[in-house]
Amino acid sequence: MFRCVLCVMLVTVFLSGCATYQTMPLTHEAVTQKLRVPDLADIRIRAKQIKHPILKPLEFNDRDGLSPDEAAVLAVLANPRLRAIRDQQAIANAQLLQAGLLPNPQLSYGVDFPTGGETAGTVNAFGVGLDWDIGSLIARQPKMDAAQAHAGSVSLEIAWQEWQVAEAAKLHVYRLLIAEKLLALAKQIEAERRQARNVITNGVKLGEKTALELSTANNAWRQARLAVQAAEQQGQRERLDLNRTLGLDADRVIPLQQDISLPARQNFPCAAEATDGIEDRRLDLLALKAGYESQEAKIRAAVKSQFPRINIGLSNETDTDNVRTMGFGVTIELPFFSQNQGRIAIERATRQQLFDEYTVRLFDAQSEIAGLLSALQCTRDQIQSIEESIPALDQLVHSYKNAAEGGIVDILTYYEALGNLYISQIQVLSLKQQLAELGIAIEIATGQYLPASNIQGSAPSDSNETVKKEILK
Repeated sequence: MFRCVLCVMLVTVFLSGCATYQTMPLTHEAVTQKLRVPDLADIRIRAKQIKHPILKPLEFNDRDGLSPDEAAVLAVLANPRLRAIRDQQAIANAQLLQAGLLPNPQLSYGVDFPTGGETAGTVNAFGVGLDWDIGSLIARQPKMDAAQAHAGSVSLEIAWQEWQVAEAAKLHVYRLLIAEKLLALAKQIEAERRQARNVITNGVKLGEKTALELSTANNAWRQARLAVQAAEQQGQRERLDLNRTLGLDADRVIPLQQDISLPARQNFPCAAEATDGIEDRRLDLLALKAGYESQEAKIRAAVKSQFPRINIGLSNETDTDNVRTMGFGVTIELPFFSQNQGRIAIERATRQQLFDEYTVRLFDAQSEIAGLLSALQCTRDQIQSIEESIPALDQLVHSYKNAAEGGIVDILTYYEALGNLYISQIQVLSLKQQLAELGIAIEIATGQYLPASNIQGSAPSDSNETVKKEILK
């Protein structure tokens, strides 16, 4: 008897667990190691092998400076926030594993000792039973389908987050490029204002200029100095934002490519063309679709779980009269009070919430695209109008310069015309930054990469299933 009990216990112990506990201390060294930026040699290799439904592998070459596309890939590979988001995939995979596991059978053993009454000729009674819940098989497949669809939804949501981070990196590259151009222009303006101040100062000494004119020139120079300082601060902020998006240290400086062209966005489709097929292209909408499929499977599982719980078991017993019996037993739950109504109602309400959320997000995406395209057209028209006026302003500046050198007009008139030219150039740069930002926003809203020079020339969008297969590789 004791040996039998011992054997049962040993079998139970050996079959019980395989996983072991491993400590993971949250130390400064561990965190520092996790935040360490991957080696650029490793980045070059991984950039060629990146798998993403929108971002494509590229030849990463940081030696000639950073391009917008290289910044996008680098951000996806090195941004620490994305590393934390990707951990959600491991959780979803673990939930999928858990959904496929069947409940363990239950082994029971009992011993009865005669302690009173007519105990002559009696023996110790014992019983061994083995039970298992066969009801778990009924809802197992819907639960696995729900977990599988949820894992796909998480993968698509991660890809959506990666896409937004990649677009943010491109945007910061364009902003930094504009900031550098504005700084160069501000320094040029400051130099011109300083020269004008010196000329007028000499004119005051010679009695040819007034103190009021000198005061005006000094004030213009100070404003130009403030503009230079503001441009320098803006450049530093954009550099910090870019480094943060790329996952780099704040003091690290990666130069930009010298031949980066600001996006022109000359041709673009109408709102109807831009939104056509968006529900099969935008990763967040695809993630919601997968989440909706997961919820549908959860409802099926909840409905099937209405079936009464059934346990079957085998028993081998010996009573105190030493009579041995073997038996078979079935336990059926009687659904008098609970028929899983609460869980079914919750799952159905959740499905309705997901349906409405998908509908609202699709509507918002279509409205957002229409607004962005309208703003893009207005910005392009403004750029065109100002650029068309620049040659005339430039010609006027040259005319006033020649006239000032000949003593025909006052030198301040020349500098005023020059200031108007600089104002137009600054407006063009600011509007081109706005154009780049609108282009990035349209790429995010449409869920596809749009070439900077021609939106209509974009690659055709992938289908729903193609994107899912790509992201689940």
